[in-house]
Amino acid sequence: MSGSIPFYQKHHRHFDRGYRSKETESTVSQYQSSSRYTAGSSASMRSKPTYLAVDKENQIIGYVVPIFRGSEEFASGYSGSEEARVRGSASNMARRNLFTSGLEMERSEQISRKEAMRESAERICLNKRIHEHEEHFKRMNEDSLMHSPEFVIKPRSHTVWEKQCVRLHCTVSGWPDPRVVWYKNNVAIDPLANPGKYKLESKYSVHSLEINRCDFDDTAQYRVSAMNSKGELSAFASVVVKRFKGEVDENLPAPRPLILLPHALSVEGPVSEYGITFQTHIVDRFGVSFGREGETMSLGCTVVIYPVLHRYQPEVQWYRDDVLLSPSKWYQMHWSGDKATLTFTHLNKEDEGLYTLRVTTKSGYETYSAYLFVRDADAEVEGAPGAPLDVRCLDANKDYIIVTWKQPAVDGGNSILGYFVDRCEVGTTHWIQCNDTPVKFARFPVTGLVEGRSYVFRVRAVNSSGMSHPSRVSEPVAAMDPADRARMRGTSAPWTGQIIVTEEEPAESMVPGRPGDLQVTEATKNYLVLSWKPPGEKGLEGVMYYVEKCVSGTDSWQRVNTEIPVKSPRFALFDLAEGKSYSFRVRCCNSAGVGEPSEPTEATTVGDKLDIPAAPGKVVPTRNTDTSVVVSWEASRDAKELVGYYIEASVVGSNVWEPCNNKPVNATRFICHGLVTGETYVFRVRAVNAAGLSQFSPESEPIEVKAAIGGGIPHASPAPPYGISVLECVRDSMVLGWKQPSFIGGAEITGYFVDYREVVDGVPGQWHEANIKAVSERAYRVSDLKENRKYQFQVRAANMAGVGIPSLPSDIFLCEEWTIAVPGPPYDLQLREVRSDSVVLLWKPPVYQGRDPVNGFYIDIKEAEAPEEAWRGVNTKATEKTYIKIKNLKEGETYMFRVRAQNQAGVGKTSDATEPVVALTKPGTKEIVVDVDDDGVISLNFECGDMTPDSKFVWSKDYEEITDSSRLTVETKGNKSKIVFNSPGEEDIGIYSCLVTQTDGTSSSYTLSEEELKRLLQISHDHKFPIIPLKSELAVELMEKGRVRFWLQADKISANAKIDYVFNDNPISHGEKYKMNFDKNTGVIEMVMDSLTRMDEGTYTFQLQDGKATNQSSLVLIGDVFKELQKESEFQMKEWVRKQGPHFIEYLGYEVTPECCVVLKCKVGNMKKETSALWYKDGHEIKSDNNLGFTEGVLKLEIAQISKKDSGVYEVVLKDDRGKDTSTLNLKDQGFKDLMNEVFSFIANSSTPLKITSTDEGIRLYTFVSYYNDLLQVTWHYKDSAIAFSDRIKSGVVGEQLWLQITDPTEKDMGKYAIEFNDGKGGLRRTAELSGQDRARVAGGLPDVVTIQEGKALNLTCNISGNPVPEVTWLKNDREITSDDHCILKFESGKFASFTITGVNISDSGKYSILVKNKYGTESGDFTVSVFIPEDADSKKK
Repeated sequence: MSGSIPFYQKHHRHFDRGYRSKETESTVSQYQSSSRYTAGSSASMRSKPTYLAVDKENQIIGYVVPIFRGSEEFASGYSGSEEARVRGSASNMARRNLFTSGLEMERSEQISRKEAMRESAERICLNKRIHEHEEHFKRMNEDSLMHSPEFVIKPRSHTVWEKQCVRLHCTVSGWPDPRVVWYKNNVAIDPLANPGKYKLESKYSVHSLEINRCDFDDTAQYRVSAMNSKGELSAFASVVVKRFKGEVDENLPAPRPLILLPHALSVEGPVSEYGITFQTHIVDRFGVSFGREGETMSLGCTVVIYPVLHRYQPEVQWYRDDVLLSPSKWYQMHWSGDKATLTFTHLNKEDEGLYTLRVTTKSGYETYSAYLFVRDADAEVEGAPGAPLDVRCLDANKDYIIVTWKQPAVDGGNSILGYFVDRCEVGTTHWIQCNDTPVKFARFPVTGLVEGRSYVFRVRAVNSSGMSHPSRVSEPVAAMDPADRARMRGTSAPWTGQIIVTEEEPAESMVPGRPGDLQVTEATKNYLVLSWKPPGEKGLEGVMYYVEKCVSGTDSWQRVNTEIPVKSPRFALFDLAEGKSYSFRVRCCNSAGVGEPSEPTEATTVGDKLDIPAAPGKVVPTRNTDTSVVVSWEASRDAKELVGYYIEASVVGSNVWEPCNNKPVNATRFICHGLVTGETYVFRVRAVNAAGLSQFSPESEPIEVKAAIGGGIPHASPAPPYGISVLECVRDSMVLGWKQPSFIGGAEITGYFVDYREVVDGVPGQWHEANIKAVSERAYRVSDLKENRKYQFQVRAANMAGVGIPSLPSDIFLCEEWTIAVPGPPYDLQLREVRSDSVVLLWKPPVYQGRDPVNGFYIDIKEAEAPEEAWRGVNTKATEKTYIKIKNLKEGETYMFRVRAQNQAGVGKTSDATEPVVALTKPGTKEIVVDVDDDGVISLNFECGDMTPDSKFVWSKDYEEITDSSRLTVETKGNKSKIVFNSPGEEDIGIYSCLVTQTDGTSSSYTLSEEELKRLLQISHDHKFPIIPLKSELAVELMEKGRVRFWLQADKISANAKIDYVFNDNPISHGEKYKMNFDKNTGVIEMVMDSLTRMDEGTYTFQLQDGKATNQSSLVLIGDVFKELQKESEFQMKEWVRKQGPHFIEYLGYEVTPECCVVLKCKVGNMKKETSALWYKDGHEIKSDNNLGFTEGVLKLEIAQISKKDSGVYEVVLKDDRGKDTSTLNLKDQGFKDLMNEVFSFIANSSTPLKITSTDEGIRLYTFVSYYNDLLQVTWHYKDSAIAFSDRIKSGVVGEQLWLQITDPTEKDMGKYAIEFNDGKGGLRRTAELSGQDRARVAGGLPDVVTIQEGKALNLTCNISGNPVPEVTWLKNDREITSDDHCILKFESGKFASFTITGVNISDSGKYSILVKNKYGTESGDFTVSVFIPEDADSKKK
């Protein structure tokens, strides 16, 4: 219809009537319908809430438009009167009357329309009042207000151009407010995953999805889902993105000419247009996987599609057991462009099955499948059963739902007693148990549900050990009538192209009729389920039901649901007597009354109607792979409602059965994976249905897990041998040799068959068998040949699967006797132990020896692609062995080898070259490992990671298979094998190698040399007679209270070790005297004694035993050692007793502060308020003054300026009611001297460096100290000798300055001076160097007197010396002068000082001095300036 609307109306809301209210829409439709008929008398009209036509099954089939009866009667009456009037009137009157009647008819039609519209308005007003009344009661009842989501406006499909934007929007109603989610091809849209691509909005119940800049990938089906606690509803819309003609992706190839074929199907997209054929390959495939309930797992494959088109996306689908999977909360699909991944967020047993990845392109599809096994999670209670699975809801009605499930495969070792069903209302987390006693039947009817609410269910199994984990919850299901549920899926009626016109009948309340088709649908010993059909006569009002029962043989009917009638046509009856027979009937009821009962059912006996299935029949296992077995069995006979089968496996002899599947399988064949290669298993099967699990089938025959012959390859017989050559030839026989087939058929080759035929003049004859019995060697002598005849040969290989096809015929060989002197060619060359830098070559000696025996072999090598001239020798000296290890190969290079034999006559023919081999160590290659176990047994161990089920380990010594078991024992289990040396000796020295058959040459070797054998024998001895290593030997130490602790620490010792304690060869044990302890974590072993007595003198021994390992350690305590330990123990005991009262932690001592104050102090402990601390000196108590202090447990006495009067014996006494402690410090004689020496040391260290200064008398050397004591002894030295003081050289002290004065120094006084502080420990010296040339001096140049005429210029210069450079000062009349324009003073180059007066006047007369000074001294020079005035000048002035 929208296509006929003009484009300009599409931009206005009125073109789509969907926005109108229901009342307005109903009125307009009635008005439009009434305008199509002529109107007569009006009739009362009744309105229905909808105009939908339904069939007998309540399926909507069309629209219903009511008509007016009055309009129909009016039309028929008018037609009759008009006909009579025309027959009885004249033509002109007829025309006038016709015009008049036309006006009247139009007037009547207008009146009829007005009356109809007025009635419609009244009806709308009445409906509005009823609606408001209903809404009021809905607000009073919250449950009535809640309703499932409903789409008022659904999203519409769009077709847009590429790079345009499109918006899908819808209007949703529902309470509680629904949660709206948008999906693209059933995958939830996440705007954060594609920023800027999608925009989601939700305002006022209007929800929209905006797609920006559409491209081809946006062409899809979009779904909007609305869900609340009352249900879920979805609506769909499609978006098609088109591209303008001429816009072609540059990455696509040029289009081919279009060829129209008959009956050809057109395919859209770049594939058909450009003729691309895709090749799809699935690589990096996931294998058979094993998971556990609750875990997270991903299955993934890499998908390679060629050619690569960046805009082309294949269809990627996942299937489980051939059922297509869709994204859910349990699993998510992801396609990254080259990798398809299926992720399980929370594994459940329902997820077990065969998973298939299907990748579909325009050119076809590719699939890959593998099985996923899900094991039960660990039970919370040991022995509890596994969780049930596959919980589903069936036959949901208004207040009744049947819950079904499948029994678990694991019962925990005890039979399952039954199951509990739990329910939870959607939107809550409160679980309610539905049954009080466990039910054994795997179906249970849940009643008492609230109509319109949604529920989820779970099931738990229980046995005598406990409860299982709950099952995975079921899908949500709403408790409502099935017809209502069908209508909720879509409220709009489908357009059928037909409008059905019906007449409305009055609706009156009436008593409902009888229900029909009453029957017992399910019967167990716990419950029965009745079902029936609603009555045909029930009126417009809904009906409910009463159920009645009657014991068979009586006529007494008893109503079962006496209080509340049921709303659903289903009912479950509980608490019936098992074994009794009952009949049932049902009555309908509504507000008009209770109807007649239905026909009663036949007598039904209470009991399980569904029997447990019979046990399955014969079980037959078949080999499949090296970790799986195919198990087949006969189906259970006469099994009803069979759910499937469980298979169990057990290792022969273990009697432990493990489930092979945790989800029942419907077939009678199953592949059991996850088995151990080489183990032998038996299998059994049991069937399951809702009634329970059957008995187990008989056990199968044992089967060893190994791959089937051929490993799945169609032809299991070997490929043909090749490389047939002649090894020896005599007159009537020839010895042939050949190479092993490249493919052996999946099983060991059991032998070879040789055929021969004669060739005459180039024409071959018939083939003849050379041997009837297969030969195991790859060499055979063909006898009964004719000399000088030519022959051809062919060889066939055989294994347990059969004889393979023959090889190609060999070259033609002439049968003539060899007479050459040199040996024939070696044969059967084999390559072993291929590594990146080495390879081992084996061969067999030539059959033809020549004139003399073979005495050695030469080996040749060349690169595979090199010419024949490139053969070169490996060994320069012939080897007598038939094997050699070729080293120094280049990694990655391909090589070939051949062998030549020699005898005394020379070197013989070369053997056939080996096949090319690449010098490369294969990944996963392992070497033989030598091991010495705890019992000292020496073994060589080899492990193979790429074995086949038929692979075997072949051990050799010096590359000859070991057949003698007297010295070696071979043990093989799984993919590991070892040889054990029974009695290692020199006879066992050699090269041991191991070859794994049925592999790609897996092998390794180990050289047991004489030195290696000695090393292993030593290790073996240590293991046979082990010693417990000790970290420390037995030692003794004292603990608190003088206790004595004997201890040692073992390096490695187990918790089961045994310790024996011995004293003087007598065992001692734990008791009052001895306390033993063994710390198993640290290995510390100790024994503690409270005290030592004379009886404890002797030898103590700790003897250790840990399994076979032993050790002991002893400690001897005798003589002075014991007495010293005993004395120290007693002292520690006394110390502990002393410390119970006030005591000294640190005894009385002294310290000298940086200020050279002496502080007597001691640290005390365990003090309290009543404790007194008294100080004494020479027995006299020292009274408290400012010098005594007690802070933070330290008693102090400060002596500020110590002197001889402070010498004496100091004592501190602590005492209270708990005891007394005393500490004494002797500061007399030597003690006082030591104290003063420490004071002197502080004074000496505080002294400043010795300095030199000049004085008026001479030179003074001095130093400062921070504190001076009268007892301080210092000595002055000159040139390392003590100075003898005199009147010229004196020393003294001024305050804290110690000085040495030299009066009138001379050059003899120059030299090194030192002051030495004596502190009794070596003293401290401060030194200074006195050098005369460094003293500041005025060398000369100045006169004593200068007389100069006024106005003249005066310039005086003198020389200055000194180091450092002296400071120069000029004085006039003992006052310092400075340089200015009149008097210019200069000091240049540190040597020349000048004095210049530019214009002398009378004021310049006076005494001038120059003063020079540096750190070594000061010197001055004086001169007098006298200025005179000439007589002429004087007279002029006068």
